[in-house]
Amino acid sequence: MELLQLQYFLTVARLEHMTEAARELHVTQSSLSRTIQRLEENVGVPLFNRTGRNLRLNEFGERFLRRAERALFELEQGRQEILDLAGPEQGTLELAVTTASTLPGILRAYQRKRNHMQIHVQMLNLQEMVALLHRGDVDFCLSSPPVHEEDIECRIVCVDPIQVAVPSGHRLAQRTRVSLPELREERFVGVKSGYGIRDTVDAACKSAGFEPYYVYEGDEPARLSALVEAEVGLAFMPSTAREDRAPIRFLEIEGHTIEREIALLWHKSRYLTRSALEFREVVVDYFEGLSKQSAQQN
Repeated sequence: MELLQLQYFLTVARLEHMTEAARELHVTQSSLSRTIQRLEENVGVPLFNRTGRNLRLNEFGERFLRRAERALFELEQGRQEILDLAGPEQGTLELAVTTASTLPGILRAYQRKRNHMQIHVQMLNLQEMVALLHRGDVDFCLSSPPVHEEDIECRIVCVDPIQVAVPSGHRLAQRTRVSLPELREERFVGVKSGYGIRDTVDAACKSAGFEPYYVYEGDEPARLSALVEAEVGLAFMPSTAREDRAPIRFLEIEGHTIEREIALLWHKSRYLTRSALEFREVVVDYFEGLSKQSAQQN
């Protein structure tokens, strides 16, 4: 069994289409087909159910996929460990996030220490992020909500209170606190259903006897401040995403504890280089600093 066969197999299993897999791998379709066929001959059973150029893993293929992913994952960890021991680090730190509000401060703090390291960040939904983590394609994930799985190390780095952002001309703008029932008739802007913070807020509002009326639902949380400022609607926003912009006021929610947990995730079997370990320290220190700053303000 060849390493190349396993690499090709993983690509075909992910795309479930021979032509698309060949294009991504920069090989001819006939060459890819022969490689997969030789792998199946080595294994002794077919790994795919075929319909034209479309392929879907059968039961044998699904079981073999888990082993193949683990084998390639361990080989990559070995390569990373040798490179780390061999000399000064150069390269790229791979990061996936579901929440980006704290990224600028974290990246700035890290690059002060490791300015020779490149950082590649992907903004993903929870399912996509976890898939990359299991495949070994990322060093760390910054996630809200946390992920609790056997192979994933999950460290809660922040418990982030949710506040209500209102435009400066709003009837509530001179307040510092507001209860959820008072927001029953308001219009809201927010992220789409399925994001951690949206689900948390909707559940809290439901317990208060109403469902928020959203006039805007998107997948870019950074836009919400501008929409509030434009008086499109109010927004439930985590305190770490707060911007002290004059046209916006932030109110604490009374009567309900609404907060999100931010977690740093990494695969338990992944080899962490010196630069990755330092990144983890930077993230922990950054959120500890935010916590102390918040305590002083209160």
